[in-house]
Amino acid sequence: MAAKPGIPKGTRDFSPVEMAKRNYIFNTIRDVYHLYGFQQIETPSMEMLSTLMGKYGEEGDKLLFKIQNSGDYFSGITDEELLSRNAAKLASKFCEKGLRYDLTVPFARYVVMHRDEITFPFKRYQIQPVWRADRPQKGRYREFYQCDADVVGSDSLLNEVELMQIVDTVFTRFGIRVCIKINNRKILTGIAEIIGEADKIVDITVAIDKLDKIGLDNVNKELAEKGISEEAIAKLQPIILLSGTNTEKLATLKTVLSDSETGLKGVEESEFILNTLQTMGLKNEIELDLTLARGLNYYTGAIFEVKALDVQIGSITGGGRYDNLTGVFGMAGVSGVGISFGADRIFDVLNQLELYPKEAVNGTQLLFINFGEKEAAFSMGILSKARAAGIRAEIFPDAAKMKKQMSYANVKNIPFVAIVGENEMNEGKAMLKNMENGEQQLVTAEELIGALTK
Repeated sequence: MAAKPGIPKGTRDFSPVEMAKRNYIFNTIRDVYHLYGFQQIETPSMEMLSTLMGKYGEEGDKLLFKIQNSGDYFSGITDEELLSRNAAKLASKFCEKGLRYDLTVPFARYVVMHRDEITFPFKRYQIQPVWRADRPQKGRYREFYQCDADVVGSDSLLNEVELMQIVDTVFTRFGIRVCIKINNRKILTGIAEIIGEADKIVDITVAIDKLDKIGLDNVNKELAEKGISEEAIAKLQPIILLSGTNTEKLATLKTVLSDSETGLKGVEESEFILNTLQTMGLKNEIELDLTLARGLNYYTGAIFEVKALDVQIGSITGGGRYDNLTGVFGMAGVSGVGISFGADRIFDVLNQLELYPKEAVNGTQLLFINFGEKEAAFSMGILSKARAAGIRAEIFPDAAKMKKQMSYANVKNIPFVAIVGENEMNEGKAMLKNMENGEQQLVTAEELIGALTK
């Protein structure tokens, strides 16, 4: 007996229903990106390893899927090198390419390669899969999609404002209630400066980020374990526990950070973004959250994160401002800001809250029952008209038993069935059956189309 086939760990098959749901997510995000003037690009699934290596830190480099060279990849490798069993060194000899780890580094490479063709500011979006040789676990896969949008070549904070509007519009269309959290790297730098621990900014923010999970006492304990002085921890308390409206938080921060030029710049930027958004009539709440610290080595200005309010799940969108996207490829000074929607987590949220619209999940709208050659030929004429009117329709290909054909319609959740027998053909009509309530009516092709395109 042949072995049952399988797929690599951390990858998934998607059924027709799941694909309909995923396409609903991608299409919704894509439509909103277009509304704001973003244009789509695609980059290859594989990049040169020289493009990818060293961009994600030592751990990231270990998670890159490397692609073996074709042909005689052992040529040029000595017996000594083979016997050394040094995996990293050998991989560098016979692997020149790798699967992309994210969409950001390929985008940076794209901007540098195509700089003479690009008009700045450049507003691009990308919806493509990425691969990471991570340990698979619930909610974490080795192959998954990212839905990124970035504006590069502009320092204007209006870009941040528009990206938050995009986030608000997307989740409003999905029907998911969210809280958009915003912070600024400069504020965090200012906080570290004024408590006298500028070199410990990463340790401070990593600890503060755990406030909701472990509580204030444990945050303070972790800060002390990282070598932060008691005096500095005491100064941090009113900042960690900052509460009130966004306006009240900003007012407090102006006082607290009065001696930090960098910190005040971060407050000013946050104030502009929040005040401008206040006039835009967002449907979801937006909150200044000082515990937000996304990728501190990467972001340089505003940072964002989106939390679903009705489901326990991690962030479902994130992003921020970075000052030197293309510097690693020798093109310095290109500032940008971007967001990335977590399609897989959004998929889970929409499933849990049962928010998929029927029309997004249902495929075929109308099935013609096949009673034989003559009936099928007559049905094909109406079927062509229905499809020309934009109705998703099909005919059962075989003249099988009625029960089998109706069962096919039920399994596929097809809402309408057209029955054409000798009597219907004599009248030049079809019997249209509503599969939900069982109602039937004899209709012309035009009436059938009218009923399904209401």
